[in-house]
Amino acid sequence: MPGVRELDVEIMVNGVRRAAAVPARTLLVHFLRDHIGLTGTHVGCDTTQCGACTVALDGVAVKSCTVLAAQADGREVTTIEGVTPDGGALNPIQQAFQDEHGLQCGYCTPGMVMAIRQILSDNPDPGEEEVRHALDGNICRCTGYQNIVAAALRAARLMRAGVQP
Repeated sequence: MPGVRELDVEIMVNGVRRAAAVPARTLLVHFLRDHIGLTGTHVGCDTTQCGACTVALDGVAVKSCTVLAAQADGREVTTIEGVTPDGGALNPIQQAFQDEHGLQCGYCTPGMVMAIRQILSDNPDPGEEEVRHALDGNICRCTGYQNIVAAALRAARLMRAGVQP
C-alpha cells in the first residue's frame, strides 16, 4: 500500500517465532488473526470493552485490541491455541468449562479462558466474588456468567489438586 509505513515485527507466539512486515498501526489481534492465521483470538468490539481478544503478553493477560503488533515485537504471546499445544489433553480451565457448561455460543470463551488463567496465576484459590470482579472486563452475552464462574472455581480446585495447565 503506497504511503503506509510497514514495520518488521518478530513475536514468539505459542512458542514459535513468527515474523511479518505489517503496517505500523496493526493491532496485535489483527497480527494474530490476519498475518499468522490464529483465529481463536476473537475481535468482539475493537474498543477494549468485551475481552474476546484477551491473550497473554509475556505471561500477563492483555486485550490484544489495545496493543500494537510493534509493541509486542521481541516479546512472547500465548493465545488460546497455545493453551493446549499440539492437540493434547484439555487444559484444566478448558476442562472445567466443559464440565460446568461454561459456554454457549463460544465467542467469548477464548478470552474468558485467557482471563481465568491470569486470575488463577494471581490467586490459585479465589472466591466467587473475586472471580466475578476479575472477569468484569470480559463480556458474555449468552450464559449469565454463573457457569463461567463455576468453571473458574472448578479449574482452581483442579489446579490446586495438581492437574497441570
